[in-house]
Amino acid sequence: MGVITYKCPNCGGGLTFNAEKQKYKCEYCLSEFSQEELDEIEKRELEKARKQAEVQRDPEPEGAGSEAGTEEHVSGSKKTVTPIMYTCPSCGAQIVTDETTAASFCYYCHNPIVLEEKLRGEFKPDYVVPFQIDKKKAQEIFTQWVGRKKFVPDYFFSASQIESMTGVYFPYWLYSCQVKGDLQAEGKTVRVWDMAGMRYTETKVYDIRRQGDMNVDSVARNALKKANRKLIDGVLPYRLNEKKDFSMGYLSGFMAENRDMEKDSFVNEVKEEVRQFALSSLSSQTGNYSSVQIRKNQADITGETWATALLPVWTVTYNDKARGKIYYFALNGQTGKIWGELPVDQKKLAVLFLSIFIPVCVILLFLGYWIG
Repeated sequence: MGVITYKCPNCGGGLTFNAEKQKYKCEYCLSEFSQEELDEIEKRELEKARKQAEVQRDPEPEGAGSEAGTEEHVSGSKKTVTPIMYTCPSCGAQIVTDETTAASFCYYCHNPIVLEEKLRGEFKPDYVVPFQIDKKKAQEIFTQWVGRKKFVPDYFFSASQIESMTGVYFPYWLYSCQVKGDLQAEGKTVRVWDMAGMRYTETKVYDIRRQGDMNVDSVARNALKKANRKLIDGVLPYRLNEKKDFSMGYLSGFMAENRDMEKDSFVNEVKEEVRQFALSSLSSQTGNYSSVQIRKNQADITGETWATALLPVWTVTYNDKARGKIYYFALNGQTGKIWGELPVDQKKLAVLFLSIFIPVCVILLFLGYWIG
């Protein structure tokens, strides 16, 4: 399988995407390049990677699995997936990943790599939302957020833990459509007043009709089975009007996952969500009446389109071995929205309890002694 590392044309150092400047930066000679300047480089690297893949690809053994080099052994309900191995084009080291990883780092020379064959054909994303918050800013946001939590273990926001923060592109399906809504209802207003010892009631009946068209653009759904659903959905929404046509260069310097879920898994759920939103919007436009009886409320969906996109997330994980639980922190790499599950330090809670309990007990004993 072809492996791409984006190298600086000036010095050969690894290029990473600078979220703050929206350019590619070489950490060695500090050169910067725009996407347009690297497009030609990408074409050359792709051709080189394909040729290298043809030379290095071993013959597929009899009974082997897919072309990607995976093997699946099914025994009863147990399923084991063999890790996939690649060769770093910079230093020759072996890189081990799982089936969905599409971009990573070499553990030896630390150059960013993009596994280009996982991003071709039907698995090539249509769009990408580039990181707009760099690692330094993400770490500041994380530190400030955790600093306001009094009972978080010190390890969770230690220097080593903060440094482990990782920028990951997660795969999403994006659903767009047009909705034509039609509402027919009967509205009534009732007015009651007293005059000359008589009570009068006035009832007015209105024929209510509302029609409208709504464009729905890019309803996002997570497309990775192994992703923590709360983590992924917790950082939504993104400003998807800022999405860009996909280019593998945006992945350089970050981790990236490829999708392993197809839209069939949630197409009915998304369509129903859109339909209910449209019906609710129509109902809210009926006006101010004493009562409304809806006779017809219909939303027809047309012009459905699906696209795939990689969206940026900064993540930190904490493995609480004592409780056997993994805690997650996630930060939207575009908007800065935070979501997280934080561990609680029982020692800090105990100290707080004792600092309150002991003085209260002493005061009560003292008062009891004098009153008694």
